[in-house]
Amino acid sequence: MTSPAIQDQLLDQLLAQTQSAPAPVAPEQVEAAKDADASAPANATILLVDDEANILTSLKRLLRPTGYKVLTADSGPAGLEILTKEKVDLIISDMRMPNMSGAEFLQHVRTRDPNIVRILLTGFSDLVSTVEAINKGEIFRYISKPWDDREILMIVKQGLDTKRLVEEKRCLEQKVQEQNAQLREWNTKLENKVHARTKELHQTMQFLEQAHGELKKGFITSIKVFSNLIDMREGAMAGHSRRVADLARSLATRMKMAENEIQDVFLAALLHDIGKLGLPDSVIRKPYASLTQEEREEVHKHPVKGQTVLMALEQLTQAALLIRHHHERFDGQGYPDALPGLSIPLGARILAVANDYDALISGAMQMRKLSREEALQDIRQNSGKRYDPTVVLALTQLMGGGTPERPSGKEMETTTDKLAPGMVLSRDLLTRDGILLLARDYLLDERIIGQILHYEKIDGRSLHVFISVR
Repeated sequence: MTSPAIQDQLLDQLLAQTQSAPAPVAPEQVEAAKDADASAPANATILLVDDEANILTSLKRLLRPTGYKVLTADSGPAGLEILTKEKVDLIISDMRMPNMSGAEFLQHVRTRDPNIVRILLTGFSDLVSTVEAINKGEIFRYISKPWDDREILMIVKQGLDTKRLVEEKRCLEQKVQEQNAQLREWNTKLENKVHARTKELHQTMQFLEQAHGELKKGFITSIKVFSNLIDMREGAMAGHSRRVADLARSLATRMKMAENEIQDVFLAALLHDIGKLGLPDSVIRKPYASLTQEEREEVHKHPVKGQTVLMALEQLTQAALLIRHHHERFDGQGYPDALPGLSIPLGARILAVANDYDALISGAMQMRKLSREEALQDIRQNSGKRYDPTVVLALTQLMGGGTPERPSGKEMETTTDKLAPGMVLSRDLLTRDGILLLARDYLLDERIIGQILHYEKIDGRSLHVFISVR
């Protein structure tokens, strides 16, 4: 009589020679294998360990249609020997074997490679041994003899799917850790280069968060990201966006715009150059008058790009519209839409004046920096052409004293420990280093006062606070 091992070898040869012929397995086994193989990895390797050759043959025939690579061993030591040579994904081991039981074998497997899925094949009388295998070998499942073909195939598939998910999770976690480490490295390198700018920008963003609590949930984080990027690109023009925002807000206040409109003007001014982030440094840091025609055409695209970047943020819809039109001209010769006169939003007309005034005195428009008087004269000469005459008049009145106007009414200087909710700042609240914390006209509340006190404690120096007296 031919031994089971020889029978199995002949079966393998016959299958290789007759690829069109079905495998010599029962129809219900084939059907079960189709169900189990729906999403199973075809390159998985399974090790079968049993001292009974007929059981190994039956299991191997059952698993053959699935496409798995199937290895067999007739004892625990033989199985361990295979593990030194082959990468195995799943093991099915019998419990009762001479020399080394299935529980002992799976315990050794777990020690060598805990990622291998371990399944125990056991009889009903092996309850104690099964518990031992569960406790020591940490098996995935155990299958009782006699087994159901469909069930064993599904258990194998579930085990391989679980192993695949665990490996994917481990890979993702490792990738996240590597990316986090890389990000930390980048942040450390950038910290030394942009420390001064980041500190000032952090204070500006802190002010925005405090001054606009109702917008905090939806867009403060986005504004911080955008403003960080803008400030990092300004170079010698660092602080331009904040200066324009302060001047634009003063103009909007003088022209008696509504509070929400003043807020939109202020936010638009902070972010008005966000569309320039894609431009090269060589273009951003050259005066406009020295740009080539091709470079000017690229610069002219930044208002539309700026609006597009902010399009998805509902709270910045109006600010984004002002950014789009802040390079329109009152005579209709501007860009991107050539809007004339009053068809340009008032906030955009204000932003145009504030932006160009600061660009003139900082040397961003012409080949040299203009004095404040020269810059104001240049703005006046273009009244009715480039700029709205009413905005130019407001700027002239605002600059009449040489500095932005102070609010009317009395004020008093106080210390931070005497601040109380309901007080209004009569001047900008600045650090000892001149960094803006809160703008004038800000209404204090308990939360903001607490943050001011906390900052003063960390800085170790007292702040000068001026409060309006009504």
